[in-house]
Amino acid sequence: MLVKTFCAAVNGLEVTTVTVEVSMSRGVQFHLTGLADTAVKESYDRIKAALVNNGFKMPTMDITVNLSPADIKKEGSGYDLPLAIGILAANGKVESERLEQFMLVGELGLDGHLQPIRGALPIAIRARKEKFKGLIVPQQNIREAAVVNQLEVYGMETLSDVIKFMNGDTSYAPTVIDTRREFYEQQNVFELDFADVRGQESVKRALEVAAAGGHNLIMIGPPGSGKSMLAKRLPSILPPLSLAESLETTQIHSVAGKLNRDTSLISQRPFRAPHHTISQVALVGGGNNPQPGEISLAHNGVLFLDEMPELSRSVLEVLRQPLEDRRITISRAKYNVEYPCSFMLIASMNPCPCGYYGDPSHNCVCTPGQIQRYMNKISGPLLDRIDIHCEIQAVPFAQLSQMQPGEPSEIIRERVIKARKIQEERFMNYKGIHCNAMMTEKMLHQFAEPDAASLDMLRMAMERLKLSARAYSRILKVARTIADLEGSEKVQSHHIAEAIGYRNLDRGDWAERGI
Repeated sequence: MLVKTFCAAVNGLEVTTVTVEVSMSRGVQFHLTGLADTAVKESYDRIKAALVNNGFKMPTMDITVNLSPADIKKEGSGYDLPLAIGILAANGKVESERLEQFMLVGELGLDGHLQPIRGALPIAIRARKEKFKGLIVPQQNIREAAVVNQLEVYGMETLSDVIKFMNGDTSYAPTVIDTRREFYEQQNVFELDFADVRGQESVKRALEVAAAGGHNLIMIGPPGSGKSMLAKRLPSILPPLSLAESLETTQIHSVAGKLNRDTSLISQRPFRAPHHTISQVALVGGGNNPQPGEISLAHNGVLFLDEMPELSRSVLEVLRQPLEDRRITISRAKYNVEYPCSFMLIASMNPCPCGYYGDPSHNCVCTPGQIQRYMNKISGPLLDRIDIHCEIQAVPFAQLSQMQPGEPSEIIRERVIKARKIQEERFMNYKGIHCNAMMTEKMLHQFAEPDAASLDMLRMAMERLKLSARAYSRILKVARTIADLEGSEKVQSHHIAEAIGYRNLDRGDWAERGI
C-alpha cells in the first residue's frame, strides 16, 4: 500500500514542501531514500520505540520511504512525525483520507512525546501558501506557528494525540492568537531608560542621531565611562517594529531555534551583544547545518560589539560586506544560503590597551606604539563604514551626585519616530530604502545636496582629515538625518558641521592629541 504525508525542509529562510511516500510490501527491510542526513536516518529507531510505547509495533513488512523532492537535503529530526504517521497509515492503523489536508512536523521522543523543532513559523507560512487546511506541530511550537492566519494550527503533546486526531476519535480545536493585540501591547515596554543616565549629553545626542537615521556608531572612552550602559538603552529610542519587520525577524529567530516558548511575534527590535571571542561562523552564520549568525539575529535591530578591538581581525573584516549589502550569502560546496542582516552596528572601545589614554583622572601606561597598534586593529575600510564616531568621558562623582535625571527615552523616541516618518515619505517610491543610512549615491545628490557654504566646509574637512569618498557619503547621510530631526527640508551648513564632528577617528592626529 502506498501512502503520502507532507512536511517541510527548511534551507535558510526558504521552505520546501516535502512529500513523504511510504510503500509496504512483503519483506522485513526498511529503506529510506531522498538525501536524508544522519538525524533523519536515525528516525527509524525513535519511531520504533515510540510506537511500542504507545501500544503499536513496527510492521514486519518491507518498508520503503522516499522523501520527495529527492535532490534537496533533508536535515534534522522534524521528519519523525510524518514518517511515523505514514507508516501507520500504510499499515492501516491511521485513516489516510485526511492526510493530504495537513502538514506535519515534529521530533518523537522514545515515549511518543513530541519535541520542539526549529523553523515552525516559516513552515506554517509555507503550509498556508500550499493551501493546506492545517498544520500539526509540537505543543512547544504552537504560539509561533499560530501567528499565521487562514491556517488551522494544532499543537499536539504525543503521537497518540495525532493518531486520534487523524482517525477522528478525538476532536481538537485549532489554536488562535490575537497577534496584533499581543504585538502592540509589548512594543513600548522597556526595562532600561535614558532617564537613568546622568550627564553624557553629547553621547545621547549622537545616539539619537544614529537611531533617527539608522546609522552605525562607535563610542571610544575609558573604562567606566558608560559605553555599554548607553548602548543597552538604544532600543528604547528606536522606532517600533512594523508587523512586516516583526514577521521577518521572528522567522530568523525561529529557524535558529532562539524563540521562547511563550513568544508568538518578536515585538521589540533585537539587541545582540556577542562576546569578543566569537568566531566568524557564529557571527555571519553557516556551519554543517546552515544557521543564521549574530548579524542576522540582529536584523531590524542592533548588533553591539563591546571592546571591538578585542575581536580578532578576521572576524571584524567579515562585517564589511554585510554592512554595505544588508544581506549575507553563505556559500559552501553543498549549499548556498542567504539571510537578511539589516542592522545598526553599535561598537565601543577603549582608547588604548590600558584604557586610560587621555583620561584626566588616570595615568596611561601605554607607549605611542602600543596605542597605534591597538587603534590599527580596526581597519580603515571598516571604520569608513561607521557613520558616527563618538568620544566619551567618565562623569566625575561630584557632578554625578548633583545632576538631575536625564531626558526619558519616551521623549527622545518621539523625535526619532518623527524623523523616521519624514524619511518613510521621502523614500516611499524606493524599494528596500527605509532610512537615511540606506541611501545610494544617486539619492544623496537628490536629497542631501549641500549648498555652496556647506560644500566649502566639506571640501576643507576632506582635505584636512584626508577623508575617503565613503566617509564623504557618510557625512552627507548623517547631515540629512540631523536636518530631519530639526524638521529642515534642506541640508544646511550647521548640519554639515555637526556631521563632520562625528568623524573624530578619521583625524590623523587623534592618537597624538588624546581625547
